[in-house]
Amino acid sequence: MSSRKFKDSMPLAPLKIVAIGNQQELGEKINKEIIARRHKALSEMQKPDFKMTGYDTQNYLVSYDCPRFGTGEAKCVINESMRGVDLFIIVDTVNYGQQYTMRNKTTNMSPDDFFMDLKRVIMACSGHPRRITVIMPYLYEGRQHIRYINESLDCAQALQELVSMGVETIITFDAHDNRVQNAIPNHGFDNFFTSFQFIDTVVKANPDIKIDPEHIMVISPDLGGMKRAVYYAGALGVEMGLFYKRMDYSKLVDGEHPVVSTQFLGNNVSGKDILLIDDMIATGHTILDVARELKERGANRIFICVTFGLFSNGTAELDAAYEENIFDSIYTTNLSYCPDEVKNKPYYHSVDLSKYISAIIDTLNHDTSVNDLIDATQRIQDIVQKHNNK
Repeated sequence: MSSRKFKDSMPLAPLKIVAIGNQQELGEKINKEIIARRHKALSEMQKPDFKMTGYDTQNYLVSYDCPRFGTGEAKCVINESMRGVDLFIIVDTVNYGQQYTMRNKTTNMSPDDFFMDLKRVIMACSGHPRRITVIMPYLYEGRQHIRYINESLDCAQALQELVSMGVETIITFDAHDNRVQNAIPNHGFDNFFTSFQFIDTVVKANPDIKIDPEHIMVISPDLGGMKRAVYYAGALGVEMGLFYKRMDYSKLVDGEHPVVSTQFLGNNVSGKDILLIDDMIATGHTILDVARELKERGANRIFICVTFGLFSNGTAELDAAYEENIFDSIYTTNLSYCPDEVKNKPYYHSVDLSKYISAIIDTLNHDTSVNDLIDATQRIQDIVQKHNNK
């Protein structure tokens, strides 16, 4: 991806990036990747005198502030001109590590707070950008995407609010259900996948792993993740299995529909390494129950790969399960906030997506297709072939 070239295309407009809140760290990484890529591209051009305002710069990040009053009210102030720019706004709506003071009490930022800050940034631009793209890795209210009873459709409403404010495209990663894009049929909605980065990281962290049908298997912890597991299994050339959970959709317990019964659908897992794939780990109950069941069935190592490590109930249960040898390692991306407490766990591995996002931004800024970035099948197979030939 880092070698992508745009010989026959020009940027739509000067690039600018806003990294909201604690996404500044990820924003800095993305910024450095784009700077390095563009410096290299210019050095290889036949016409080195090529110039476009803002193309070759030392910083694409926008300077802004979101101060709060003592009541908790806030505003956004952008400290530079946004006129005519191609603006990308990055926001982590589940960043529980950021706080603010309200009535002399420290309060954690909620997903609603971050979504409101996102809208404040858009409003502060005053309609001046040439184009606005929102990169929301964890789709705000993405789990509230479908109505079973008399309940709110928060995700659909949020998407409609953003496009009504002038957002042209919304980018997310491993969406819980990307059919929510039906709420904005006339606007862009791109759902990117993290499969290549996960496979690459797992292989590098476990050089002894054997990727073939006899030694490894892909498992989905529920029916909702089956499509994701099928893709992984197909790209790796191995078998897959899933756990079918019958749920009671007539009630909610702690915000979730209770599981009535669970059944494993798949071949024998005995002696095989397991890639346990899901889009998020919240309380950890479901994925640990699945890991225990797999261990009881004779599974060898279990690698838990989840895009978003929310850890909403802390890590005590995960720590205990690790000590019991229920799983070997957990891989999550840096698309959402992860505290140092988790990063320092012996079982934790971070999957860096900064290079991937920088390639997405650079490609879209040049107004060219991202299809080859979305489909990583060939790149995954190249990794597997290279690894197996060692």
